[in-house]
Amino acid sequence: MRELLNVLREHKLGRRTGIYSVCSAHPLVLEAALRHAQRRGRPLLIEATSNQVNQYGGYTGMRPAGFKSYVDTIVARAAPGAVVLLGGDHLGPNCWRAENADAALAKSQQLVADYVTAGFRKIHLDCSMSCGGDPAVLPEELIAGRAAQLAVATENAWRAAGGEAPVYVIGTEVPTPGGAAAALGGLEVTAPAAVTETLAAHRQAFRRAGLGDAWERVVALVVQPGVEFDNHKVIDFQPARAHELARRIESEPGLIYEAHSTDYQSPRALAQLVREHFAILKVGPALTFALRAALWALAAIERELGIQPRESVKDVVLAAMRRDPRHWSAYYTDPLSESLDLQYSLSDRIRYYWVVPEVLAACETMLLNLGRQPMPLALLNQYLPEQYPAVRAGLLANEPRELVLDAVAHVLEGYAAACDPHPDSGSD
Repeated sequence: MRELLNVLREHKLGRRTGIYSVCSAHPLVLEAALRHAQRRGRPLLIEATSNQVNQYGGYTGMRPAGFKSYVDTIVARAAPGAVVLLGGDHLGPNCWRAENADAALAKSQQLVADYVTAGFRKIHLDCSMSCGGDPAVLPEELIAGRAAQLAVATENAWRAAGGEAPVYVIGTEVPTPGGAAAALGGLEVTAPAAVTETLAAHRQAFRRAGLGDAWERVVALVVQPGVEFDNHKVIDFQPARAHELARRIESEPGLIYEAHSTDYQSPRALAQLVREHFAILKVGPALTFALRAALWALAAIERELGIQPRESVKDVVLAAMRRDPRHWSAYYTDPLSESLDLQYSLSDRIRYYWVVPEVLAACETMLLNLGRQPMPLALLNQYLPEQYPAVRAGLLANEPRELVLDAVAHVLEGYAAACDPHPDSGSD
């Protein structure tokens, strides 16, 4: 985590640097992000969430050690020598909320231990959700006490495994893991007083648990800057609303804010977030949304060329979603917009289905099908207008896989510019 700490240290010294965190397990998203970061000579922070990767496999079927190996394989193939930092996001009882607190916390302790043993060193402790038998809203002291329990398990696992010490992210005003389940109205920006209360409760809980040294490695606090998205709407960052919140963290040595749900924010808003001390920007659904859009565009080109199989990629994905609605049924509740939401919702619940075997096979078949010969420029201009100029200029190969990777990297450009406002000579 040395590279992460250097970025945050520079930020606290007044050079408004930051780092973005890629929260996705899709191999094309990770390849695009790795290649993009390597071109810029920057480390890439990749984070897995507790419902994505856990000791039972999560929805990807990968345990923490398996995810680490999976990332290593992509690095070796696509970006040898790339500097990768691994983090765990929303590590806590989120997956086991239906169980009683003792059982959920025991599983959470195993979760964080497995992450650290596998080599993850940025650990977001999130115990903000109620478990079976808990009150609907947990008191700050209880959340902090549970986070400290997980920190004890993390520290014990790190000492057994060796290597760099883990760093921690805490915070109770965190966006819901997986995205908003209901249409958003206005968002309340976290009050500076809430920051004071959260820090005091966690500091006391850590020290009570004998974690004074670990507390010194708490580097970030998750708060609500007034940024979120739902199926159809994006709430844009308004710096004036978060001004007092931003000023509050300036008096905390070594601490910055981490912003979740920054997907679909404009490049200007991302830069403003970093300037207001949100020096870690999380992004996930916007990347898989771009991936899906590029794959849909390629499917349209395949159709126009008359070489599409009987079932297109789109057909296979939508059939998989309807066959197993558990990842989207609580989010897409309006029957009139269900078909639209399945494909185009900003919450991008389609991202849970790229790992389905028949979906993987259909995507690979399409990429092979379209890669047999260069695609007509007229169709690229029609369906992939952002990539078309680069293909014309000879800067991007007219090859389906490269076009998809470029579509994902295009989203990351705004994050890279926001986090590195004065790139050095090694950057493009």
